[in-house]
Amino acid sequence: MNNLKEKLVTWLFETGALRVCPQDKPFWYTSGAIGPYYINTHFLYGSEDKANSLLKFIDNEKADTLGFPKKILEVVIKNYNEDKIFKELTDEMIGFINNNPELKDCEYISGGERRDWFFSIIAAHLLKKPHVTIYKDLKAVIIENGNVTSDVDLTGKKVLHIADLINEASSYERAWIPAIEGFGGKIIWSMAIVDRMQGGAELLKSKEVVPLSMIDIDIALFERALASGYINESQFEMISEYIKNPKEAMKNFLKNNPDFMQNALNSDDKTKERARMCIEKNIYS
Repeated sequence: MNNLKEKLVTWLFETGALRVCPQDKPFWYTSGAIGPYYINTHFLYGSEDKANSLLKFIDNEKADTLGFPKKILEVVIKNYNEDKIFKELTDEMIGFINNNPELKDCEYISGGERRDWFFSIIAAHLLKKPHVTIYKDLKAVIIENGNVTSDVDLTGKKVLHIADLINEASSYERAWIPAIEGFGGKIIWSMAIVDRMQGGAELLKSKEVVPLSMIDIDIALFERALASGYINESQFEMISEYIKNPKEAMKNFLKNNPDFMQNALNSDDKTKERARMCIEKNIYS
């Protein structure tokens, strides 16, 4: 397991899926908050360019509900055969599932629109399990042995949902759990490539879903990153304080760097908008 985590740290940094800011320039998040790292787990598809290309493909093709699962599976299998990191990650994911005794009773694998599909549909293919492709509107189709059907009947079936990343698990609560239950099934397990440790696992447990992850965004991950030279001591110290208390750490940063907010307000439109949101929401009061 430790060897797996070492590999995941390497892949996260080499694909740009995990990025750490310079000590004096935290990232602006869409919420208006700031923080020392940014994660795009779907970059583990091989790179940012490859991930963005697949997202564009999904957006262009997903309206063809019945045809889409076969199309994306073909594209993802091609990348699996060509991209070393994505192949190794996928193989480790399959090993993670096969070696977990809790998952031996899994009958179906599901994935939700859009980033889950990077990993869920190929996992189902390699494990020879039917895949439930769930759309944001809670509709779903099943692909099994190359055949796709919209006649979804999961009555009494045990489902493993595979996600790229779990934050607060709001998508599970809003869409994935109700969708599967609407077809008579039950998500028994959730497996995420990365758990951002923002309360998602606790929410899943409250919904009687067993949360599993290949790696957590915790201090141990950044200790490995420091030891491997992906971050320096200053970055590690900032992250360490952030993990202990995100709000207090960034409040102290703003207090010690009074020009940071003003510079953001004078920056590009996106940064300016997020800085204004931070002030309006009084996030670091």
